[in-house]
Amino acid sequence: MLRQILADAERRADTARPRTAEFRAKAASAPPARGFGKAVSGGKLIAEIKRRSPSRGALAPGLDAAAHAKRYQAAGAAAVSVLTEPTHFDGSLADLVAVRSAIDLPVLRKDFLLDPAQIWESKSAGADAVLLIVSILGAEGLATMLEEAAEAGVDALVEVHDTKEAKLALGAGAGIVGVNNRDLVSFTTDLAVAESVAPMIQHPGVVTVAESGVSDPESAGRMWAAGYDAILVGEALVTAADPGALLQTLVAP
Repeated sequence: MLRQILADAERRADTARPRTAEFRAKAASAPPARGFGKAVSGGKLIAEIKRRSPSRGALAPGLDAAAHAKRYQAAGAAAVSVLTEPTHFDGSLADLVAVRSAIDLPVLRKDFLLDPAQIWESKSAGADAVLLIVSILGAEGLATMLEEAAEAGVDALVEVHDTKEAKLALGAGAGIVGVNNRDLVSFTTDLAVAESVAPMIQHPGVVTVAESGVSDPESAGRMWAAGYDAILVGEALVTAADPGALLQTLVAP
């Protein structure tokens, strides 16, 4: 599944690359980014817009991205993550545009980004931050993408899955490090992943985010106890009967 996801991501990167100048021009007139890293520091929740997952299939096929984001904002979310991957997650950049226009919170573009052109594409669509995944970018690719994000004026949430990747992220100068409890190959989740990596990434000036596997106050409590600044929650919120009520039970005590 991961191989297919990355093959599709490569095709999208190939499509975006020739449009770099166009995206840069559009980004120049885009509004200034809302500070994602600053907004999520200190026990905050990042709520996600997610219609589908490769492991569980359809989650919220009829979800109205803008309306759902408004519910998140009203319930106290610090930022909103929008999955824009179209083939396996049923997302789109149109969702990101709609969400950015509907709320005042910073918006993260969550996708499998591979090319610097996609940083400018994200900025031109209104993204305040982008997700950069160490395991698919590698050291050189991560450095390039971080430089491009800095030039574009958007924050970068650098995603890692173990201490080796965490060391690479910190070495590259990542200011926001997210630890994904979900294995990208098996798609299984284990909160012990974030707990084990936490001590390595807790440095002054580094914002830490726990990703995946949080669905109730108990699991959220484990991430807060591990010292994370923020938790990113997707599936539990989009499938909840009352996402706002659930969100409020997950914030740091």
